[in-house]
Amino acid sequence: MKSYQKAVLPALLCMLLCGCTAAGNPKPEQSAAPAQENSSSADSAAVQQPADSNMPMIVIDTVSKDPSVMDFVTKPVARHVATMIASWTPGYVMPPEPYYEASRVYMTDPHSDVLPDAVDAEVKVRGNWTTNYPKKPLKLKFAEKTGLGQLADNECFKNWLLLAEYKDGSMLRDKTALHIAREILKPDGLYASDSTLTEVQINGEYWGVYLLTEPVQVNKHRVAITEPEKDYQGTDIGYLLEFDGYFYNEDALHQFHVDYADNAPLRSYDGGEGKRKMTCLPKDGNDAKRDIGMSIKSDIYSQEQHDFIASYVNNVYKIMYAAAYEDKAYQFNADFTEITETKDLTPQQAVEQVVNVDSLADAYIIAELACDADIYWSSFYMDADFGPDGDRRLTFEAPWDFDSSMGNKDRCVDGTGFYAGSIVPDVDTYTYETINPWLAVLMFEDWYQDVIREKWTRAYDSGVFSRAIEQIGKDKELYADAFTRNYDKWNNIRENDAFKQELSRPARNCKTHAEAADFLAEWLTKRVDFLNGAWHS
Repeated sequence: MKSYQKAVLPALLCMLLCGCTAAGNPKPEQSAAPAQENSSSADSAAVQQPADSNMPMIVIDTVSKDPSVMDFVTKPVARHVATMIASWTPGYVMPPEPYYEASRVYMTDPHSDVLPDAVDAEVKVRGNWTTNYPKKPLKLKFAEKTGLGQLADNECFKNWLLLAEYKDGSMLRDKTALHIAREILKPDGLYASDSTLTEVQINGEYWGVYLLTEPVQVNKHRVAITEPEKDYQGTDIGYLLEFDGYFYNEDALHQFHVDYADNAPLRSYDGGEGKRKMTCLPKDGNDAKRDIGMSIKSDIYSQEQHDFIASYVNNVYKIMYAAAYEDKAYQFNADFTEITETKDLTPQQAVEQVVNVDSLADAYIIAELACDADIYWSSFYMDADFGPDGDRRLTFEAPWDFDSSMGNKDRCVDGTGFYAGSIVPDVDTYTYETINPWLAVLMFEDWYQDVIREKWTRAYDSGVFSRAIEQIGKDKELYADAFTRNYDKWNNIRENDAFKQELSRPARNCKTHAEAADFLAEWLTKRVDFLNGAWHS
């Protein structure tokens, strides 16, 4: 891919000059009018695009000019995170919760004097534990649908995200994982967020390198499931769900519990016979495991909708477990409220009726490749669509949150070993072990492993993984100056006491961006080689 700079970058820079109307249609191409004639000329004067920049820049200017206005990006911490910190920190002063700040936002072209019009938006800190770091991830909520470069196939949306990548020294793990995911999922008609690196400036102050990306949300161009009209009460809609250790933060209507076949034990897929077994939920009050539930991330408006999807997900898992561990086939009744055993289907067919198996195999490959420490805890998405065009199967898509993956935490740190369907340590403290039930439950089914092998082989042979590894090196070189500016601003690759205990030894040993990027590329190369030996057919 020697032509990367010649082909991709100019196209991106050209697209940065294009916006979208509220209806999502491209605006006419911007002319090279003098900046003072542009409606955003007052804002544009504050832009300080580095002369050596190869990255786009997102510029955020708050409407308020109050001396304390920057508090919106420096002080807020997610309330549930602050509450946890307060529980073990005497004298901890509770910070404000994230709040929106009215702003004008636009994107610069590093190779042109022409700037697009500034767009009205609200900006706030977003995320979970990452809100506790000095460099915080941000959400951009535009007043009108807005396109940002070539992202998302040039589609326009109101909501975009800026991920801070604070504890990833390479700042490339999320970008790499999402790129791989898009290449794997797109042929199956499934969604993964698009992303690109950008520098950020807030009120004239340089704020570092971020990953500009899409949030996981229901939209015909994102997670394309049926959206209900406001206050619609029927169950024939789409449901976006997250397997989520933070489910208790949702209101009662948007959370539920899955009993996982009465918390039946699962065999750990570690490349052997699966002699180790584990339940994913705590067995009793003495079990150190933390509880995991489901968050409903799409709009629902009735208890009937809540109860329907909760029952459906519980029963889908029962069908999967019975097929894999009891060699039995169960099927739903006509309205998807009950299941009964049947002799008319094989156990495999019973699973295929209610699960998009291609999507589950894709999710497994991505999770196994990344060895993400959060794999049992959060950011694991699925959906089911009962709308007129929905296929009524549980579908796994929208993979998310990889800053703790690919060797950054001490998981598969040498790139070898099976992980995603096996017993894994808890995300932070190593005080207990658990397992992701959705990734583990079918792993000892030969027919399911055949699906994984076929999908892995197709991806490997088409160059998905080699391109991703090559891109890490290209990003390291092309954006070296931007990464240097970022670490001049934050220096968290060296002053990393806030998260140093989370890092693997080789990740801790990286003291420059180049070293961190090289470690990521080396780790991913080893990981691909190991999995290719297991899955290539």
